[in-house]
Amino acid sequence: MKPITKILFICYGNICRSPMAEFVMKHKVRQAGLEDAFEIASAATSTEEIGNPVYPPVRDLLSAHGISCKGKTARQITKADYDYYDYIIAMDNMNLNHLRRFVGDDPQGKVHLLRSFSAHPGEIADPWFTRDFQITWDQVDESCDGLLAQLTNL
Repeated sequence: MKPITKILFICYGNICRSPMAEFVMKHKVRQAGLEDAFEIASAATSTEEIGNPVYPPVRDLLSAHGISCKGKTARQITKADYDYYDYIIAMDNMNLNHLRRFVGDDPQGKVHLLRSFSAHPGEIADPWFTRDFQITWDQVDESCDGLLAQLTNL
């Protein structure tokens, strides 16, 4: 039996980008029939939104694509998450900087930017500031396709 690949998506508040990535990736894994091969979650680097649900425009966008995020509430990453997860995937460079408090210098090479798995490396746009949730969706969707392909050699 192949070991389970554990992925933790990270953004600042865990109410927009990282839960979007979490649920998009879960959906893609389910569509590929690989649910038993992955454990996928998301967390924040800050404490600002802990306990809050996914931001309504993100929830609506996920729902429009047939994806539920029911029950998801924001939580903060912990130092223990670094040992537990195989991949810790941040949305932007600010998240990478904040992650250092939890993962140090990433001695195991687990930390990546999500868009590094796409044809367009860079940062995932923060819809909290841009108000353009569709661009964020497009970037997350493309990057999750690339991540899944890399992890499964599809």
